[in-house]
Amino acid sequence: MTSIRKFKRVYVEITSVCNLACSFCPPTERRASFIEPEEFARRLDEIKPYTDYIYLHVKGEPLLHPRIGELLDISHAKGFQVNITTNGTLLAKKQDQLLGKPALRQVNISLHSFDGNEGMKDRAGYLRAVIAFAHEAAAQGVIISLRLWNLSWDNMTNAQKQRNRETLAMIEREFHLDYTIEEKVEPGGGIQIAERIYLNQDAEFEWPSLTAPRDDGKGFCHGLRTHAAILENGTVVPCCLDGEGVIDLGNIQHASFAEIIDGERARRIVEGFSRREAVEELCRRCGYRKRFG
Repeated sequence: MTSIRKFKRVYVEITSVCNLACSFCPPTERRASFIEPEEFARRLDEIKPYTDYIYLHVKGEPLLHPRIGELLDISHAKGFQVNITTNGTLLAKKQDQLLGKPALRQVNISLHSFDGNEGMKDRAGYLRAVIAFAHEAAAQGVIISLRLWNLSWDNMTNAQKQRNRETLAMIEREFHLDYTIEEKVEPGGGIQIAERIYLNQDAEFEWPSLTAPRDDGKGFCHGLRTHAAILENGTVVPCCLDGEGVIDLGNIQHASFAEIIDGERARRIVEGFSRREAVEELCRRCGYRKRFG
């Protein structure tokens, strides 16, 4: 009997719709849609043998889902712990649907989303709402990760540096820190700034694209080893960076998750990276794999 491959997480996208248009995130060409709770529950049944942790995003803003609270209840009933990554603009509006849900393990808030959108105003108001949510969620046992690009300042414009400093200064004030975050944080790392609240930073990455330059294909990726992703339309892909479903391994509405991840195309991807070789064209144009050698 073949042993079941365990993933650290599976990304289960619940909507392809976003309320922002961030400069670092290309808009999806997929149809705007939201998963129905019944279909969400069916997909969780499919992946339950493979993981206990789900992330409710690939593209799209998960807090836009009108029944996000119900999806969290379903997740708890199925025995899953949930991570949500959000741009943070809807936290105050959706707080009552999020807090008090036992399935909610962690909320990652992309603070760089605010400055990634031209015309956004009132950074202070945005940050106050995020921080208020962070305090309340952490008090209820939820882990909070505040995410920000480029705290090492490499290759940043003066305007970007100024915006980051303003954000960091407000976080330092609101959390009564007796140090500056720049003094503590390491490139690519993070720091704990309060109980269950962290600030994490990394260099901005580029979404892979078939129009990006192609290289020799050498490198490694954890896709289909530690994780996989299911787009809202049912397409299963190797990782959360294939937001358009270019590497279409199969559709969970037409085949089982088990059949899809054990299929020939999926096996070739895993075997290729065992040789430190990208076999898919999109993977050969993805710089993220170079982080793993």
